[in-house]
Amino acid sequence: MGIIKLKNAPAIECAYSVVGKREHDGPLGSKFDFFDDSDKFGMNTWEKAESEMQRMALDGALTKSKSNISDIGAIFAGDLLNQCTGSAYGLAGFDAPFFGLYGACSTCAEALILSSMLVDSHKLERAAAVCSSHNCSAERQFRFPLEYGGQRTPTAQWTVTGSAAFIIGTKDGLRPRITAVLPGIVVDKGITDISNMGAAMAPEAVDTLYRYFSDSGEAPDDFDAIVTGDLGREGSSILVEMLAKNGFDISKNHYDCGLMIYDREKQDMHAGGSGCGCSGTVLAAHFLEKLKALDHKRILFMATGAMMSPSSVLQGLAIPGIAHLIKLEMATEKGVD
Repeated sequence: MGIIKLKNAPAIECAYSVVGKREHDGPLGSKFDFFDDSDKFGMNTWEKAESEMQRMALDGALTKSKSNISDIGAIFAGDLLNQCTGSAYGLAGFDAPFFGLYGACSTCAEALILSSMLVDSHKLERAAAVCSSHNCSAERQFRFPLEYGGQRTPTAQWTVTGSAAFIIGTKDGLRPRITAVLPGIVVDKGITDISNMGAAMAPEAVDTLYRYFSDSGEAPDDFDAIVTGDLGREGSSILVEMLAKNGFDISKNHYDCGLMIYDREKQDMHAGGSGCGCSGTVLAAHFLEKLKALDHKRILFMATGAMMSPSSVLQGLAIPGIAHLIKLEMATEKGVD
């Protein structure tokens, strides 16, 4: 499957972001819609807190867009927990069809792709895309509970505590619009180090961007920003270097959400941020606002995911990755291209 052009250019009508304390203390802190100093969001477990973040994010997006859940044809949502329980529990109270997704840290882009294609084809009038991650629930599932006090390696990334919700629809007016998408292909380069997900995800990011530029005839300089989800310091350097060797220089306009959401030195975040909530909250709070302010007119947004599970890690399997891409443009109506 190659690039899919969306003839009707569905609009991201609004977005809402919810984050924890460390994210609010970072460089983008003032841009997020809501934060909780305790990271608990009124709940008594980390897993319940993650579900509550999703509930708050979707409720906030509906309120911001002056919509009701009855206006939403379907919800596409995912998280990092087993069987997407963060999404299922968090969104159970919304009376709308629910599709649970697992794309690891690429889930934001995956949800936006599926939502926008169904809206573009008029199968749905409007849809919601929701994603989340929580540092404490992710650490407990994939590594060690925080109480263990394990040493983090320099290549380790900090799972973002955050959730984002997007309303995709057909409203007219000057809005950020999804004009094309490129679903990712699973790539496995044999990386087994769970503490170096940037290296595991970089090859599929290279694959997706290389396919996009080669097939579209567009060049990196055609975009105000080429945004990756959470490659962090390690993965970002690999991506830029490997693409340059293949003839595409993105060094001037590449931004990584994992490097933007924290001050790595002051907050001691090693290689940066990761998690579904990383790309989701930075897209919602920062890059969509850049488009609305007309600071940016065209963006490539690509969320990357390390498709591991607790079982695969314990069995010593390599970490396959995925990278989904969407093209965002600021436009007044359908038919941008």
